[in-house]
Amino acid sequence: MTIDIQTIAIVGAGAMGRGIAQIAAQAGVLVRLYDTNADAVAAARESLRQLWDKLSQKGKLTAEQADAALARVQPAGSLQDLADCQLVIEAIVERLDIKRDLFSQLEAIVSADCILASNTSSLSITAIAAACKQPQRVVGFHFFNPVALMKVVEVIDGLRSDPTAGDALAALARRMGHTPVRAKDMPGFIVNHAGRGMNIEGLRVAQESVASFSQIDAIMREQAGFRMGPFELMDLTALDVSHPVMESIYQQFYDEPRFRPSPITAVRLAGGLIGRKAGEGFYTYPEGQKQVPVEPPVPAAQAGLQVWISPAHAEGNARARVLLQALSASIVDVAEPPEQALIIVTPLGEDVSTCAGQQQLDASRTVGLDTLHALETGKRRTLMLSPATQPAWRDAAHALLASDGTPVSVIQDSPGFVAQRIVAAIINVACDIAQQGIATPSDIDRAVTLGLGYPAGPLAMGDALGGARILETLRNLQRVTGDMRYRPSLWLQRRVQLGLSLLAEPLA
Repeated sequence: MTIDIQTIAIVGAGAMGRGIAQIAAQAGVLVRLYDTNADAVAAARESLRQLWDKLSQKGKLTAEQADAALARVQPAGSLQDLADCQLVIEAIVERLDIKRDLFSQLEAIVSADCILASNTSSLSITAIAAACKQPQRVVGFHFFNPVALMKVVEVIDGLRSDPTAGDALAALARRMGHTPVRAKDMPGFIVNHAGRGMNIEGLRVAQESVASFSQIDAIMREQAGFRMGPFELMDLTALDVSHPVMESIYQQFYDEPRFRPSPITAVRLAGGLIGRKAGEGFYTYPEGQKQVPVEPPVPAAQAGLQVWISPAHAEGNARARVLLQALSASIVDVAEPPEQALIIVTPLGEDVSTCAGQQQLDASRTVGLDTLHALETGKRRTLMLSPATQPAWRDAAHALLASDGTPVSVIQDSPGFVAQRIVAAIINVACDIAQQGIATPSDIDRAVTLGLGYPAGPLAMGDALGGARILETLRNLQRVTGDMRYRPSLWLQRRVQLGLSLLAEPLA
């Protein structure tokens, strides 16, 4: 039986509380807004009044609708004023002791069937509920900032949560125009858990001196198709927020290698280079405008260049061949690379050094080409060098790959290039969320696309790129680096073995 929620309370009148009040009131729900600072409630109502006035002037609401919405947001002078509410949502400071104390107080005020919901982004719902005599009424209801624009909300079931309470919150979320996704009570829930792949692996790439922050971001945007790269994203969220989350999730999963933070962010946080809001982070922001280093010019083309493509990776060879034929390259089809020919390798999860050593190639003229993503005109290409690659061969390869005007990123040796290893990490983490039963595959993809703005859900992304290719990338990354962070999830491994979609749930 679904509970029809008509009257709610919001404790905390900051940005999150204000945003939740906005979408609830617009949906016709009566809101009691409480804060220990009464001025914060008044400021929130004034901010909402101005917002609704603007929406009315733009024709998105009528004047009557704007007035009615504001009338539904009623200030509460004390917690006692919340006694008749069917749902209380707390949006206060992220401290377990303070949240537990609040819920303990509320239990003595509200009715026995009132749902108590926490907007926490990082604390355990089960731990919060442990302070209550009726822990079954406590559920997570995690919105994202800005609430009105981020159309997803995580509904988190603690170990003692009554599923009907979560059902009621999911129904309310839909009424407010949001998409609910259901999660078990685990560190990071869905979105903050799934988001580890992008930032953590991006930092690892930078820490290995593979490429600059701006190069990594450009590759993830213009080759892998993401709206932002990891360093742009961390500058937006700010390291005073994102670094503690990285540390917290790593510690809560008992030092899981996949979530190992980087000293890069620890040092930059200590130095105050936290991001856009500070004017300086991974980029500088004079007058609020991001400054991006200018890319070096494309070298002059080398006349009479011959190219030999390694046959060791058949699919990569085929993709590279199609591209180079379109670029009118002189491809040499012989068993061994002739002298004075550029050598191109196309590995998944390996670096140029590994390929050159295994295949006994002349490393001085060997480069790597990333073929995981499409190599169409205009879509950034990544060229990888070994420590032995000579500058003349680097320049020849760069000029050839950029000869149709497509941008080319030249990076240092890296198992899995840049896009391969970051995308594989994103997909692998999502697979493990599914394997742990934290959320359904469809909810994982919905949460990530809506909460993180990725071009597709990570499981659908894995299907599109090919689960077998992602599995090969991860296995090679683990073999080359010896790092357990790259061990493939059993969810991925089993579905590849059985030819199933990564979105496929067990039938039994």
